[in-house]
Amino acid sequence: MSSMKGPAVFLAQFLRDEPPFDDLHTIGRWFADMGFLGAQIPSWDPRTIDLAQAAASKNYCDDYLGCLAEIGLQPTDLAGYLQGQVLAVHPAYEIMFEAFHPPGLSGQERTDWASEQLRQCVLASEQMGLTTVPVLSGGFAWHMVYPWPQRPAGIIEEAFKELAARWLPLLDFALDHGCVFTYELHPGSDLFDGATYEMFLDQTGNHPAACINYDPSHFLLQQLDYLEFIRIYGERIKGFHVKDAEFRPSGRVGVYGGYQPWSGRASRFRSLGDGQVDFTQVFTLLTEAGYDGWAVMEWECAVKSPEQGAREGAPFIQKHIIETSDVAFDDFAGGHADMGANRRMLGLE
Repeated sequence: MSSMKGPAVFLAQFLRDEPPFDDLHTIGRWFADMGFLGAQIPSWDPRTIDLAQAAASKNYCDDYLGCLAEIGLQPTDLAGYLQGQVLAVHPAYEIMFEAFHPPGLSGQERTDWASEQLRQCVLASEQMGLTTVPVLSGGFAWHMVYPWPQRPAGIIEEAFKELAARWLPLLDFALDHGCVFTYELHPGSDLFDGATYEMFLDQTGNHPAACINYDPSHFLLQQLDYLEFIRIYGERIKGFHVKDAEFRPSGRVGVYGGYQPWSGRASRFRSLGDGQVDFTQVFTLLTEAGYDGWAVMEWECAVKSPEQGAREGAPFIQKHIIETSDVAFDDFAGGHADMGANRRMLGLE
């Protein structure tokens, strides 16, 4: 077994148009001073990276790595969540997702833009020595998650067939460049739990570059067994968002949330340690599954400030990272292997 790396932080939720949160170097130093060692970079945000430059220029990437190293950080990966989400968009969500892409794009133009962006993520990752690109899958069928009215026969299969057709060239491209896509199984996308992930694998021929960014918070909000998930899919987990959540249903709201703001929902995200995720077991199971990637804090909370969440995040993750051992705790009571003695103990000689 190998030890995972961390603590790291996903920068997206902390970026603002005010210091120190408006520039990679200042926000990076802010996190490094709190004990974070890695940063997951939102590739769509020009305050953190020029993606086109990174994809095209090894010198740019070398300088980028050097600048981060000077403040004590490493990039964990270049995230393509927004680009992945708009690779496949049902018309019902087109207006709501307009903020995720340049103005005026729709239909094939939007798909082409998202595909090119994801290719740039792969090329830039390769030049920086990174191997994972975290994404959302996008989707066509999310509005049919509750089968009323009754879903027409074959419509979900058709949605996943089209989704796979858009991703397969990108999966092949990633594999050719030493990378994998790590899908965050996320409500709002067509890949949101184990069953939908398996449907996607079926359509992509169990593609080796179709991996998972594990986030227990989204599973807890769905009331999915997030620990058993690791036991089932551990070999496919290549990314890890350390994110907490709670589910406290009432006589008024349950899993669906009653259209309430986050503060009024039964299912809501919480700062690390304030929710219900059993992180001791999560870190144990991931370690036993051989996960040796980064433990990346994605901070979202309906109650606590981001500043407090950040201060508490690094020590929380550090406390849970398991330093694996090559020796057994009871070695002191053992002896050298002796086949003859073993047979005598079994009464065979």
